[in-house]
Parts: sequence; structure tokens; C-alpha cells
Amino acid sequence: MSSQSQPTTRRTVLMGAALLTGLAGLARSGPAAAQGTTPQASAKYQPTPKGANKCSKCNFFVPGPNATALGQCKVVAGKVSPNGWCLLFAPKA
Repeated sequence: MSSQSQPTTRRTVLMGAALLTGLAGLARSGPAAAQGTTPQASAKYQPTPKGANKCSKCNFFVPGPNATALGQCKVVAGKVSPNGWCLLFAPKA
């Protein structure tokens, strides 16, 4: 066996950085990761439904601990009402 160490290449460094980035993304999974970044004002969020459309029927809504508690949105920042609505509403399939 040879006791020589291999020189660190740019490819090795980049592959290591990509691996660390991927692991960091896995560590962020959970309720905090679900929080959106679009300001409520930009999304024209309102705490009341628009007709039959409301956050609890949206694909981006992450419910709170019970049906009436505030939840989070995967797109819009801050707490949102299950009965709220915004321009980014996307009905669940």
C-alpha cells in the first residue's frame, strides 16, 4: 500500500460543498421550512375568504394545531387564517 495522499482537487471540493448543501436542506425540513417569503401585502392577503376560495382549501396552506388556528403558507410570509385568501390561491387537487 502507498502512504501518499492524493491532492485535493477542485472537483472534490465542489462535490463536498454540494453534499453539505444537500444535507443542510434536509436538516431544514419541518414546520419552519414551510414558511413562505412573499409579503402578505404583495400577495394581497386578506383574513376572509373570497367566495368559496380560502386558505384551508389551498395547496400551499399548512394547517395549525386545530381547524380554527392560524396556520402557515408555503408561499406567503407570516401566520395565515384557514379562512383567509390571497392572489396566489391554488386549489388542492
